[in-house]
Amino acid sequence: MKKYLVLLLLPIIGFSQQKGELIKISDMLKIKQMSGINISPDGSKAVFVLNSIDQDGDSKWEYKYNNQLYIVPTDGSAAPKPLTAKDPAAQPVWSPDGKQLAFVRAVEGKPQIFLLSFEGGEPIQLTKFKYGASSPKFSPNGKQILFSASVSLKDLLKDSVLNPTKALPQWPMEKPGFYNNEFLKSNMAKADPDGSIDEIRAYLELNVNDRKAKVINKLNFQEEATTSGDLSFAHIFIVATEVGATPKAITSGFYRFNSPEFSADGKKIVFSGNMDATQHPDRALESQIFIADADGSIMKMILGATGKTFNSPKLSPSGKWLAFQTGTVSFVDVPALAIMPINGTYADAITLPFDRNKGSLNWTKDEKYIYFNAQSNGGAPIYRVDVKTKLVEQLTEATAGISSYDLSGNKLVYVKTEAANPFELYSSYAAGKNAIRISSFNYDWISSKKLSVPEKKTFVNEKGMTVEYWVMKPANFEAGKKYPTILNIHGGPSAMWGPGESSMWHEFQYYTAKGYVVVYGNPRGSGGYGADFLRGNLNDWGTGPTSDVLTSLDIAAKDGFIDTSKLAVTGGSYAGYLVAWIISHDQRFKAACAQRGVYDLSTFFGEGNAWRLVPNYFGGYPWEAKAKLIIERESPIEYVANIHTPFIIFHGENDLRTGVIQSEMLYKSLKVLGRTVEYVRHPGGTHELTRTGNNRQRIDQMLRTMEYFERFIKH
Repeated sequence: MKKYLVLLLLPIIGFSQQKGELIKISDMLKIKQMSGINISPDGSKAVFVLNSIDQDGDSKWEYKYNNQLYIVPTDGSAAPKPLTAKDPAAQPVWSPDGKQLAFVRAVEGKPQIFLLSFEGGEPIQLTKFKYGASSPKFSPNGKQILFSASVSLKDLLKDSVLNPTKALPQWPMEKPGFYNNEFLKSNMAKADPDGSIDEIRAYLELNVNDRKAKVINKLNFQEEATTSGDLSFAHIFIVATEVGATPKAITSGFYRFNSPEFSADGKKIVFSGNMDATQHPDRALESQIFIADADGSIMKMILGATGKTFNSPKLSPSGKWLAFQTGTVSFVDVPALAIMPINGTYADAITLPFDRNKGSLNWTKDEKYIYFNAQSNGGAPIYRVDVKTKLVEQLTEATAGISSYDLSGNKLVYVKTEAANPFELYSSYAAGKNAIRISSFNYDWISSKKLSVPEKKTFVNEKGMTVEYWVMKPANFEAGKKYPTILNIHGGPSAMWGPGESSMWHEFQYYTAKGYVVVYGNPRGSGGYGADFLRGNLNDWGTGPTSDVLTSLDIAAKDGFIDTSKLAVTGGSYAGYLVAWIISHDQRFKAACAQRGVYDLSTFFGEGNAWRLVPNYFGGYPWEAKAKLIIERESPIEYVANIHTPFIIFHGENDLRTGVIQSEMLYKSLKVLGRTVEYVRHPGGTHELTRTGNNRQRIDQMLRTMEYFERFIKH
């Protein structure tokens, strides 16, 4: 029987201001984000990364992102101070003696590890590794650092350390007409288009090297912004903390490894990865956990099974226990948290039940608890589970989201997102008690702003699922008035929104400042509500989720302040899909906006790098008879003739997660039908445009959406 203990925490809601300035579009540029928290060994200080948006050169309208390292006393006795100021820096970690930091900075286009001494002086570049170096972790004695690096197939074939026998991959490269991967062997012929077959092949390879052709044989050839036929492999290395030291490989071969962890004595390393010698890495969806000697001499798999994933390995302080997560190869799944003796087997594993997706595992020093954060019911609190009783405690507010945290002794430091503030640093005791704010990066400028407070509501849908949604009134709300309303829908489809979600903070506050009610929620299929809710939209991306979001709007309208004659709907990615589905089945909206959406699932299977959504959600592929019927039924393009709502469609020109042709098919179809539609493409934009894209384009998309709604709603 599952055991849960949820601590009752008072929500911090009373921030609404009767007076103050309204949020402006340009306030987006003021938002500062903290991440990468790491507490010093004595618990007195914490380092973190501060992301700010700065003016880019002399241009009035262009802005760039800037990441720098800061340090702050964990007791809040002083304000955070910068540690770096020039080139961007990231991934800070303390040395065990607390006398220096390791961090990562780009050098000539590759990440490299730097050391910063607290005794003074400029940071010193530790690695000058040809493959780059990232994700540093100190050994317990501080004399070595683990790091990861990405190695291309071409480099791996000729690397005398990672591939000393000049072996070829055992798994097939899938190049037609060649067997045993012999085409990878060096071709010594001279390039000649009129020569022998070997000389012609040398010429063709020259064209590939000169970027005149892309030859694609792998399955996952679509990246976020471009296509590529290249393969790369993530390997783990160790290097002494002495300038000029040569890194030593812990892993080798044509495989991918990640998440390395030292044992308490520094003699062992655990990590996850995939070492399937029979399958191409694009087809091998399983992952395993390995243990190796710190010198890389002995390595063995300790967890692995067909159809299963094992990841997030975390050794207990004594080294006796291993915490990890395991699930199925389908990502419509909530992985389980488990522990086992390091010398045991999976049969000895003890599951610690908690029906949420968990991240950032941390043991306490006494090995009584494992800490983690997890999206849940509109927030993302920090939790801890008692490994003996299996009781789960919620340590931070349910209404807030924790995006980064670290634990050291009795000190907990974290980045909190809440309706009152998109990002700020907090410190508390390990049990979450006596939390204090220890930064004011956003607090100071937000204190003069008039914000809207999200009000949580629920209903039970026809499947018996409790659906949560939030209503935000206009910032200048006056009782007795009716207001235009935006129904805002999240993507994923397994994302989750709520007061603890940072990516929408500014957008929601901006629309309410412009006089709109904003309604948003988490329909079936959302994350943060457990496995059954997550799978609630299998074979049903359209009808069921539409019912949930429209029901939330209908119930909200009963409170009397929503003008049901002035409704708009917007959303991105999967929510772009759902917007198109809704307006092809419901005519209540005066205007609609879809961003980077999917509208034809068959085409999306070929065009987008998120193509595995199709078999995972619809049980097969577009050419399979049973799945084909479902895929066609669930594609909004099938109902395009029913769309009459004025519609604006956005897509980044370099978006290969969903694929820009999705929007062009929908737009062109609506133009042929003579419907009211506008299409906006953002040059260079990827799927992450509204979150981490060009700031001028981020502002453009939000303003353009609001301006389009104004055409049809307010005038």
